[in-house]
Amino acid sequence: LTRFLSASGVVEIEDFMPVCVSGQESRDQIIRRVRCVRGRSQIELRCEPAFDYGRRPPEIELTGRGAIFRAPNAPALALSSDVPLHATERGVTASFELQEGARVTFALKAAPEQSMCAPAPSEAESDELFEATVAYWRRWLAGCTYRGRWREMVQRSALILKLLTFEPSGAIVAAPTCSLPETIGGPRNWDYRYTWIRDAAFTLYALMRIGFHDEARSFMAWLEERCRSASGDVPLQLVYRVDGSGDLDEYVLEHLAGYGGSRPVRVGNGAARQLQLDIYGELMDAIYLFNKHATPISYDLWTHVRRILDWVAAHWRDPDSGVWEMRTGPQQFVYSKLMCWVALDRGLRLAEKRSFPAPRDRWLTERDAVYETIMHEGWSEERQAFVQLFGGDELDASNLIMPLVFFVSPSDPKMQKTLDAILAGPRERGLVSDGLVYRYDTEQPRDGLTGREGTFNMCTFWLVEALTRAAGGDSRKLWDARLLFERMLGYANHLGLYGEQTGASGEALGNYPQALTHIALISAAVNLDRALGGGGTAPT
Repeated sequence: LTRFLSASGVVEIEDFMPVCVSGQESRDQIIRRVRCVRGRSQIELRCEPAFDYGRRPPEIELTGRGAIFRAPNAPALALSSDVPLHATERGVTASFELQEGARVTFALKAAPEQSMCAPAPSEAESDELFEATVAYWRRWLAGCTYRGRWREMVQRSALILKLLTFEPSGAIVAAPTCSLPETIGGPRNWDYRYTWIRDAAFTLYALMRIGFHDEARSFMAWLEERCRSASGDVPLQLVYRVDGSGDLDEYVLEHLAGYGGSRPVRVGNGAARQLQLDIYGELMDAIYLFNKHATPISYDLWTHVRRILDWVAAHWRDPDSGVWEMRTGPQQFVYSKLMCWVALDRGLRLAEKRSFPAPRDRWLTERDAVYETIMHEGWSEERQAFVQLFGGDELDASNLIMPLVFFVSPSDPKMQKTLDAILAGPRERGLVSDGLVYRYDTEQPRDGLTGREGTFNMCTFWLVEALTRAAGGDSRKLWDARLLFERMLGYANHLGLYGEQTGASGEALGNYPQALTHIALISAAVNLDRALGGGGTAPT
């Protein structure tokens, strides 16, 4: 609901996407209702569909019911309107006046037939669609089992994750947007409108934690199909389209200036060709938890999982591009090895729990070898912290997840020292600025890209959870974790949404809204609320 205030009157614009109601062709449309609340107002409408990323102006056909927009190799769009429309070079316009109490309804939808433009919904029809849509979302949200502190923000995050789910296949996209910059005017602009194994696995975990198992089952079915169709030297591609295809060739749209002049505008994602070993750990953790808390997996799925784990056992020593999709060539990333350990550990646990046949001795040997290697080569005596690369000295916020996946105890001295190192400011080679966390050293980034970026919101919530787990009986650390979490809530926008990153002036950066941020918010809230118990009082 958007409200416009003026001296002559007040207008409300209400937008909603109907959920399919039995017996109604209501899918795949946006309904916009314009109502004059007080006085009178002059309204101007403009509709300019940008086919093929704006490279093809539409062919426009005006009808008595509205307008149809067509372009080659694209589905037609129809704008249903009772208000007369006028064609322009790129779309249609209309101008009309509303008196107090008057309402006009428009609908923008995919035209099921190339020449079809249905009449705009009547007031009664739009009311019915609106009420059915509200009822659907209230009913869905009623399934949330979380009853702790910050429930509204947790539920808002759950809604975002649901909205990022592609219902026909069960796939979960990382973000619904493309090429929003990590720094205004900078070149770090990426297309996230796809399903990353990592992001989707984290999403599945977050939804299951608060009671939403149907979405987890749908995604697991999508994932099983990817496992079945896997071929080639690597078991899985790290990112797919929502229909399961893997064609994500990256190219630049030269004709677009980008948000705030941020070039280049990229479509597709070249990271699809990278090797990122960590996805197998996130995948196996999700499968293990799904088997434990939702539905026992089938033997057929286990045979695919076993093949993947055999591959991990043989290839965990390989260099890769890392969780942050570095474009500097393959290296030995600590986080990648950590998640290989998770993959083998969860595979062993699952085989034991379900008595599945597996080469346990081999997996156990390799799992322990990964652990010892991380402890020796991933730890820097100079920095007194786990670092980004074997033998390196740069910190990486991804190591905050070590206690979250039970690799080390949160009270382990090495983890405590890593926390202390990360908590230092950037000038002291740490990663935290006023409570917000950078992914890695922002002064001298070694990621193969030019330009800077903001703090990474997911990592800030990871820090909250790491502090929560490290607190034990230390009320001061728990108090600090709560303060950091509640300050971070203040960086959400008025809808409770986050972008990928937060800039130096508090602005949202990167693609928006981002699943990873809202996943980490849910996890941090659940664990912090549990640690606070019924008290949550200030430390003495």
